[in-house]
Amino acid sequence: MKRILVTGGAGFIGSHLCEKLVQDGNDVICLDNFFTGNKDNIRHLIGDNKFELVRHDIIKEYYAEVDQIYNLACPASPVHYQYNPIKTVKTSVMGVINMLGLAKRCKAKILQASTSEVYGDPKIHPQIEAYWGNVNPIGIRSCYDEGKRCAETLMMDYYRQNNVDIRIARIFNTYGPRMAVNDGRVVSNFIIQALKNEPLTVYGDGSQTRSFCYISDLIEALIKFMNNDKNFIGPLNLGNPEEHSILQFAKIIIKLTNSNSEIIFKELPSDDPVQREPDISAAKKIIDWAPSVELEYGLKKTIEYFKSILS
Repeated sequence: MKRILVTGGAGFIGSHLCEKLVQDGNDVICLDNFFTGNKDNIRHLIGDNKFELVRHDIIKEYYAEVDQIYNLACPASPVHYQYNPIKTVKTSVMGVINMLGLAKRCKAKILQASTSEVYGDPKIHPQIEAYWGNVNPIGIRSCYDEGKRCAETLMMDYYRQNNVDIRIARIFNTYGPRMAVNDGRVVSNFIIQALKNEPLTVYGDGSQTRSFCYISDLIEALIKFMNNDKNFIGPLNLGNPEEHSILQFAKIIIKLTNSNSEIIFKELPSDDPVQREPDISAAKKIIDWAPSVELEYGLKKTIEYFKSILS
């Protein structure tokens, strides 16, 4: 049993991680400022003596005695991180410094939830961890992309200078129950529009690609990466290498929801990546992990969740 801190623990990924860690017998502190997190995501854990909920913003220092830290705190959808870009950068820089300081004091292992967005609009495909990326440092997505890149820099510098035990996980598109209805991401957008029989909004011509990993697969990977005994610090791609075009994905959603929605096309947003697919060779080799949940199964579970929310 370990004492584990999960920042952003009331968010989509964070809540599933807290749930799994508690099920495994750990004491879990869930830290969240509820900017994008939702108490409903972790309400079923409140009252469990292995779970503690703390309202806190990691931009401010936090003190606790813990064995592990999963740093997931940061708005992750364009709608949310562009709402307050300065706050987004502060979370990825000041917040990460505070969590690394805590890890240093406690001699705790810390995992940083980085992102495929560090690759920007990639010029190599699929993306490998050795690729440095193609990122616009002054665009509307830069607060998130460059914030996460700086967070990786801080992780590495604390590792080299202070011997902090780190893990850097580059998370690709993840979906599943507890996604926010209003987060503006393609999975939630399409499902909500389809369930309401509204037109599905495809940006560009729909030829841009994404790879979708179901939440349970990602949680398994995060925990295996944190606890691997090979002293591999990352970065490590975590995602599903099965690539789909956005237009193809829209058609799958319409079929699974039995929707009467049509598909409409709008202008592609600035700096939107054209291709996104992880090379997970390292994850297969180092933590013996690959996603196992089929897209159709995962989407059916996610559609059921959104049906319950809309009802």
